[in-house]
Amino acid sequence: MSTSIDNSVRGTAVYDLAPGMTARAQNFIVQWLESGKVLEASSTHEMMLLLPDGGADVRIPHGTIQVSGHSVVILPAGAVSVRVNGNDRGILVASSRTDLAGDAACNANDYAQPDPRLVGSDAGYRRTRGAGEVHVIDIDRIAPPAGKPRLKIVQSETLSISWSDHRGARDRTKLSPHSHADFEQGSLIVDGHYVHHLRVTWGPNANAWRDDEHLPAGPASFIAIPAQLIHTTEGIGDGRHLLIDVFSPPRQDFIDSGYVANSGDYTRDGA
Repeated sequence: MSTSIDNSVRGTAVYDLAPGMTARAQNFIVQWLESGKVLEASSTHEMMLLLPDGGADVRIPHGTIQVSGHSVVILPAGAVSVRVNGNDRGILVASSRTDLAGDAACNANDYAQPDPRLVGSDAGYRRTRGAGEVHVIDIDRIAPPAGKPRLKIVQSETLSISWSDHRGARDRTKLSPHSHADFEQGSLIVDGHYVHHLRVTWGPNANAWRDDEHLPAGPASFIAIPAQLIHTTEGIGDGRHLLIDVFSPPRQDFIDSGYVANSGDYTRDGA
């Protein structure tokens, strides 16, 4: 008995993000912030501010808050202002940006035709602790999941991120090629150099087969990995490597496995 394989995977690419630029997946938008400049943003859901270095000033309707660096900041829905300190870096991630035009992302053309296989960004998670507040999560205080020493995972209502920070090259004998059936993975390179290894599964139509790709990616770059595309990312070279993967909706498998550091702050409709 043969099984039909859907190998209709769109092409993808690595995008270098200059300060202020945005890139997207189908369900979320990332923006590399300009240090020292104020960004005004708004969303119908919580947003995430990723601070790999120093801190930032965050203004919400209730006032301005100074948040510490090396952290993930959960911002409440609505309008916010963010100014990253000095020459430090910051990335804003949102499942919706009501302040941006639909074609604002540098890779907007990749999504001229939505992928109907992808689930929506809102899986029914709602905050139960401190709704409407800014929540600062110190990455250094998160214990990685058992058996996954490089990963630290955080969620919001409609997003989850995994933060992988290590030194030196990844062990090439321990890569993890895999694919996702109905959601995309966005991979942000913050520090270090990597190769994104990509493979399309062979289907019955040999005319649709594609060669493997091995895409180099450096700091301040982003790739949106389509559903059903086999992938793994290899850190290469010496020095610090910081890779942040983004998902929307939140990774239910990570939550169910107890991997998500702040999952206790949320409940799910019908749960």
